[in-house]
Amino acid sequence: MSAVYILAAGGTGGHMFPAEAFAAELRQRGLSPVLITDDRGVLFSRRPLSGFSGIPVHTVRAGTLSRRRPVASARALVDILSGIVTAYRIQKPLKPALAVGFGGYPSLPAMIAARWAGVPRLIHEQNAVLGLANRLLAPRVKGVATSFDTTHGVCPADRDKVRVTGNPVRSAIAYIGGKPYPAPAEGGKISLLVTGGSLGARVMGDVVPAGIGRIPKDLRARISVVQQCRNENLDQVRAAYGEAAVEAELLPFIDNMSERLAHAHLVISRAGASTVAELTAAGRPALLVPYPGHGDQQQTVNGAAVVDAGGAWLVEESEFTPQWVAD
Repeated sequence: MSAVYILAAGGTGGHMFPAEAFAAELRQRGLSPVLITDDRGVLFSRRPLSGFSGIPVHTVRAGTLSRRRPVASARALVDILSGIVTAYRIQKPLKPALAVGFGGYPSLPAMIAARWAGVPRLIHEQNAVLGLANRLLAPRVKGVATSFDTTHGVCPADRDKVRVTGNPVRSAIAYIGGKPYPAPAEGGKISLLVTGGSLGARVMGDVVPAGIGRIPKDLRARISVVQQCRNENLDQVRAAYGEAAVEAELLPFIDNMSERLAHAHLVISRAGASTVAELTAAGRPALLVPYPGHGDQQQTVNGAAVVDAGGAWLVEESEFTPQWVAD
């Protein structure tokens, strides 16, 4: 039997996409990845074209700790403790060669259980700011892999563990970066790709169609849009594009992201870590709208790094208006 590698990740795209890319690399090297996640991660791993196909996937209980919600945090702690026991029972007979945590609270039980089982451990941070789960784990692992040259929130005692590796992206997306940028032909179509993270973002549906509707008619006629939006917003967004007479394909989830990126001239998106990694790997310019709800403003820091490198424009959500999009 080949060496087993435990991958522990929260159930959103920001954590799951790099874990998926890493799993594919392990399999290519003849190694055996095993994923430990939560219920959301299991659903994510079963989507069409998932790189987790054929990989053992286990669920553990986990919860979100918050100083502002002590009762919920107490319940979360019970869930985490239960998850540690479950994760320990999963890992102990496998005798893994390594456990890698990709962040998110569901990674905590698996990584703590790995420590109990004497498994070597490292964590990967996708964002330019160390997430809370990884902050808790950093003193208890051998290595901290980061995506940005500067990652905020690393304690001085853990800085010697840090190695800048970048954020793993799926091979189909990395392949795009090796091809020339398909600049729009004079008078030809301009392809926009609009996403809002793995779960979609309502603000994109509220602002982008209205902004495109303000563009002069002759230019607007050249635009085609592929946009991810939540199911509950599909009718509203479809009507807005219809009123603007703009060709638009609307999807609740984009499975074939590599194909969509390959054809995109411009991307309008959040600035999550996986989104930023895929944009930069593929070499696609973007209008970035950081999610404002993170206390550490991690998406603003992610996006600022791309802006500094000349790869994007960034706007705070409070200033993300139809007129800004049109301009």
